[in-house]
Amino acid sequence: MSTTLVEIGREELRQKIERGDDFVLVDALPSIAYAGAHLPGAISIPPERLDTLAERRIPILDTEVVVYCANPSCESSVQVAQRLVELGYRNVRHYAGGKQDWRDAGLPLEGGRV
Repeated sequence: MSTTLVEIGREELRQKIERGDDFVLVDALPSIAYAGAHLPGAISIPPERLDTLAERRIPILDTEVVVYCANPSCESSVQVAQRLVELGYRNVRHYAGGKQDWRDAGLPLEGGRV
């Protein structure tokens, strides 16, 4: 796809979460992985459910959305972010490091297996 995703780094994302900024953090992993552990405040939208969940979970197209998945080699977050752009979302960012980068930095996770 020709869409270039705007990246966000771990530190900037951490600050946004800590400040309580108004944005939607999307975990693009399967629901079972989300239930086990996810970044604070994240919602679950796996690629196969995006078209049915996006409008309900993120009703305003100008909302800032940050998408992540497991690690830099995980493609789910890229798929979800690109599809959000295709659906008309205008402020989509990608946290390429994902859950692994967040965990490796010793930052907190939420869920059943943290």
